[in-house]
Amino acid sequence: MQAKLLAGVVPALLGLSIQSSLGQSSSPKLVPRMQVIPQAHDQVSFQRDGIELTRYHFATNLNRPFLFPVNGPGGRSVTRMGHPHDPTGHSHHNSIWFSHHDVDGVSFWEDKGKGRVLHRRILSFDDGEESASLVALNAWTTEDSTVLMNERRRITARSLPEGEWLLAIDVELNAARGQVRLGKTPFGLLGLRMAKTIGVNDGGGMIRNSAGAVNEKEVFWKPARWVDYSGPITPTATEGIALLDHPKNPNHPSTFHVRNDGWMGASFTFSDARVIKRDEPLTLRYGFYVHRGLNVTNAIESRWEEFSRTSPAPFPVVK
Repeated sequence: MQAKLLAGVVPALLGLSIQSSLGQSSSPKLVPRMQVIPQAHDQVSFQRDGIELTRYHFATNLNRPFLFPVNGPGGRSVTRMGHPHDPTGHSHHNSIWFSHHDVDGVSFWEDKGKGRVLHRRILSFDDGEESASLVALNAWTTEDSTVLMNERRRITARSLPEGEWLLAIDVELNAARGQVRLGKTPFGLLGLRMAKTIGVNDGGGMIRNSAGAVNEKEVFWKPARWVDYSGPITPTATEGIALLDHPKNPNHPSTFHVRNDGWMGASFTFSDARVIKRDEPLTLRYGFYVHRGLNVTNAIESRWEEFSRTSPAPFPVVK
């Protein structure tokens, strides 16, 4: 009898001893629903319950960092890489990306341009029950490696009901020297290439904006609080993305550059050039509401109103 008691007690005591030596408590911490997980080859996966929502690509041989795929509620990407009918001329259409056609006369927009947005390092990763985020440090450099702007970028994925989710991108741009000029152009700072089947021309999708306009003829180069691009993602399902312009952006409501071929962008310098002075950074905040169905505009407007009340957390200090 005594031997049996000892047989049970010794392993239990041993287990407690091991837990104590490892500094573990008897109750494990809850695993966050939303996680940002580093991957091989300079990529980071944003996941909800272990299922990927999007992936951030930031290898230093790229012309710019980008996000791909951007998976909708059905598990398929609602964005794509490149123009479906001109993959060479539009090779810079990298799903969701951030660049500009004229920074002190240097183009960072297309792949044949002389500027590159180079990843420097990841400053932070944060997981949570409702959202997960990362902060990256980038440098906007010319062909001779001159840095024109330094950038801090926060990417956040926030869970929403029914498989939907919100992607938020916060950017702080600071002149590396005295000042830098963003030239007047409809190309930049934000670009988005939708999946082929969601395009109006290729898939019979639909473009709508906060002013009630529909498709390219009415939406092209018009200001709006948001623009939505939705269309078929499977033979039986419709999904899309509403691009949300935050009211604290200096050019709000943004002018949107939108085409029936599946292209959508927020044109920060459509009307005028912008000068960024050193130690007086430009801060911008955009949202991407990834949703199911051809949502009624009231539902999208509600998401925009919710987004408009949000403010980004302070960026970590660069040391």
